[in-house]
Amino acid sequence: MSTDQIDETTARGEVADPRDEIFVVERPWGAFEQFVSNANVTVKIVTIEPGHRLSLQTHGHRSEFWQVLDVPIDVTVGDESWAAQPGEKVWVPVGSVHRMGNSGTATGRVLEIGFGAFDESDIVRIEDDYAR
Repeated sequence: MSTDQIDETTARGEVADPRDEIFVVERPWGAFEQFVSNANVTVKIVTIEPGHRLSLQTHGHRSEFWQVLDVPIDVTVGDESWAAQPGEKVWVPVGSVHRMGNSGTATGRVLEIGFGAFDESDIVRIEDDYAR
């Protein structure tokens, strides 16, 4: 749903059903579901398969809030790395080097909320297991 559609619907006092707008994007490490996106916030569920990790990366135009959903997730933010536990909330300031990974045996999920201009091409990969 576009920002204009959301603004128009909100102005009329209606709440549109967003379920038809959810989409899934496959990646080498798993997939993500994107629920809603507008100029300021984007919400995703990131799925990480056992033994996989996302690239070590930065973003120049957004900060991220992560909440680990169901299994411990290996997290790096800046110079710190740890196993974030289910329910743990992580803040990734804009420009910070960061990564998620799953060294466990079960698929893991992380709720990710991006604050700022969202664009997948904003990813600057420092290290990448998939040679992207």
